[in-house]
Amino acid sequence: MPTEKVTKKESTAPVEATPAVTDSEKSATVSAPRRRAKKKRQVTRAQAHILATYNNTIVTVTDQGGNTLVSCSTGKVGFKGPKKSTPYAAGVVVRTIAEKINDFGVKDVDIFVKGVGVGREAAIRALYANGFNVLSIKDITPIPHNGCRPRRPRRV
Repeated sequence: MPTEKVTKKESTAPVEATPAVTDSEKSATVSAPRRRAKKKRQVTRAQAHILATYNNTIVTVTDQGGNTLVSCSTGKVGFKGPKKSTPYAAGVVVRTIAEKINDFGVKDVDIFVKGVGVGREAAIRALYANGFNVLSIKDITPIPHNGCRPRRPRRV
């Protein structure tokens, strides 16, 4: 098969001069797509889960479905070492949680407490002191019904 060469004809139309566009003008004319601000959902009733261990206190606030709204711990607030397991640290954590949770419009709180640490009572009192209506307090600390198998008796 014979191959044919294709040639382009140059147009004889006059070329129009385009004005030079600077970078600042480009950014002014071409705008990035705007993102909508994420609307915070309004939750009037929430659950506060308090985990009080010997070394730390963690408070998590969820909606009724269990979806986390806000979570904070004594280490996140700035306490280190043995100061993390104090009642004062638990109160500071709840105060921080209360500031963050006001955006959601939470008024009523069901409290679930787990653990044996010293921060459990302080966290409950701090929730009440920060203006939340405490509806119920439930202790969900796991309790063994028979426990682990005991070790063998020592032979003397």
